[in-house]
Amino acid sequence: MIRILCVDDHPLLREGIAALIENQPDMKLIAEACNGREALESFRKHRPDITLMDVQMPEMGGIDAISTIRSEFADARFIVLTTHPGDTLVSRALRAGARAYLLKSSVRKDLLETIRAVHAGQKRVSPELVAGIAEHAADSALTPREIEVLRLVAGGNANKEIAARL
Repeated sequence: MIRILCVDDHPLLREGIAALIENQPDMKLIAEACNGREALESFRKHRPDITLMDVQMPEMGGIDAISTIRSEFADARFIVLTTHPGDTLVSRALRAGARAYLLKSSVRKDLLETIRAVHAGQKRVSPELVAGIAEHAADSALTPREIEVLRLVAGGNANKEIAARL
């Protein structure tokens, strides 16, 4: 039995997901939460196999909640459900530890299969998001000089002081 925690600030979405899962013989919705802080408490209490996590919620967002939970429970498995297709959010969620990223518009079609795949150890990203990720995959990190400039700016140095140090 795949034990699932659903975290979303919209009750209607949680109800819809509960209805989808209800008829599955291999799945059970064991808890719900409406923000990242509640997700952390529910995760500690119920230790779900899979957590369905919204990205933008009040109090604590989904990506911060994933990072916090994974720092405590390294084997936690997350599926991000969102309306935000941005490649930056996808990358941030995956770096935080999400195993899958689904747009809410495809929940009815892809959620159950994605839950089973993530439970089996696979990773999934909606096909419509892959192109955006690939487009920015080769983006370079900051150079050492750029990092030094940022350190000097963060340290409160004026432009003249920065120029004199570099």
